[in-house]
Amino acid sequence: MQEAVFLDRDGVINEVLSHRVRFVNKASDFYLLEGVGEAVKSLNNMGFKVFVVTNQGGVGLGYMTESALEEVHQKMRDDLAAFGARIDDIAYCPHKPRASCACRKPGAQMLLDLAEKHGVNLRKSYMVGDRDQDIEAGKRAGTKTVLVGTREETKSEADMKFKDLLTFTKWLIDGAPD
Repeated sequence: MQEAVFLDRDGVINEVLSHRVRFVNKASDFYLLEGVGEAVKSLNNMGFKVFVVTNQGGVGLGYMTESALEEVHQKMRDDLAAFGARIDDIAYCPHKPRASCACRKPGAQMLLDLAEKHGVNLRKSYMVGDRDQDIEAGKRAGTKTVLVGTREETKSEADMKFKDLLTFTKWLIDGAPD
């Protein structure tokens, strides 16, 4: 079975709550974080499937349409392609934040669905996020969990912590233990 890295989008792949952008509701709001293109290309080169799993409550709340979300995701794919990097699949939850659906993180349904679709071994895979809900979703799905960034409010106990996606990826390249 295939190994994968599941990535949260906002705060892991792209800027959010930064000096340039508060929320990503249109393609022009999307800015890759430094090192992400290189990191995703390295994951591709190591043979990992790379997936994005993202809560997009702005759709359910009416701040953006699903077509606008697809434009954001196409810009993400295009920006990553400039580095020779690719995302293998994207899953998103369009429901409102308190919708109590199975797909919204901290629920694990997006990860489980992608794993089934792509033949992924969850125990040998990683969920990378910058918030408690990402880490909890990874734990519920049975992945190893990786917290990136410096958010002070994060309380979850991730299996690993790194300053950013590129640092985590370099750790994998250097021979992460099984």
